[in-house]
Amino acid sequence: MSRTTARIGTLRQLEILLAVYQHRSITAASNALHLTQPTVSMQLKKLADGVGAPLYDSVGRNLVFTEAGLAVVEGAREVLARIDRLAMTLADLQGMKAGTLRLAVVTTAKYFIPHLLGDFLRHYPMIDVDFKVGNRQQIIDRLGAGEDDFYVFSHPPQEQELALHQFVPNPLVAIAPQDHPLAGEGELTLEAFARQPFLMRELGSGTRHAIERHLERAGVDLNVRMTVESNEAIKHSVMAGLGVSILSQHTLAFGGSQGLATLSVSGLPINTQWFLACLPGKQLSVVARTFLDYVEQEGRAKLMADTEIDR
Repeated sequence: MSRTTARIGTLRQLEILLAVYQHRSITAASNALHLTQPTVSMQLKKLADGVGAPLYDSVGRNLVFTEAGLAVVEGAREVLARIDRLAMTLADLQGMKAGTLRLAVVTTAKYFIPHLLGDFLRHYPMIDVDFKVGNRQQIIDRLGAGEDDFYVFSHPPQEQELALHQFVPNPLVAIAPQDHPLAGEGELTLEAFARQPFLMRELGSGTRHAIERHLERAGVDLNVRMTVESNEAIKHSVMAGLGVSILSQHTLAFGGSQGLATLSVSGLPINTQWFLACLPGKQLSVVARTFLDYVEQEGRAKLMADTEIDR
């Protein structure tokens, strides 16, 4: 080992640093790594001593990373990702598909991506999956860090260059309680639907982003009664008679629709599309390429059949 390499620290120290950076907490990182807090603190001190500069400052309850700390974090990501790719390549040369697939998906995608992964892992049982779920803004933040192989969006960010692989349709449909007066009527105008008390997803949600763009183009304002931070909470709030809403058909197909009625509304559904996104300059690992090939050759068609959503 060269003196320069020794200064940078061990692989385990780099893993610990990344965990602390991701969780912004010694305690949370310790729990995630199944290590004691003193062990984590000691390893970070050794790493900082080797680097010759503090990696972060404690400001109240927050950890604020220094310029040196951020440089080591970026380098640690590159080093550990390269080692992962090497391990996957060696496994591939031995005739095995093994390694970790890293997926980050927006909240609504959590209803159908597990069904896709289930079939994929039956084909490749030696592959592990690191599966992260967040709202659209949280997944955009992860995209900026470049920590994952793929990101699943219905509305990818326009401001960042991405390699996009069209996935499956994502129709957003109007829902109401099963016993709502509108449930027994024929097609409603969008204006009549918009006058109903409406339950809206939170800021940063892809569903909200799509609804707001669609209604703005139609020149229609919603009568927003509540802002709700999850699809499940919206479904139960609608069942309880608190209002109507618009949700992805995937939420109903995989998450259940008991107690709900899908309304026929002019101008709806909002027809959006799911995409697998990745960074164009990032080399796909063997496992990531295997997953993409599976989606394009088999997974997409199977998911379409399971959801019975038209192209």
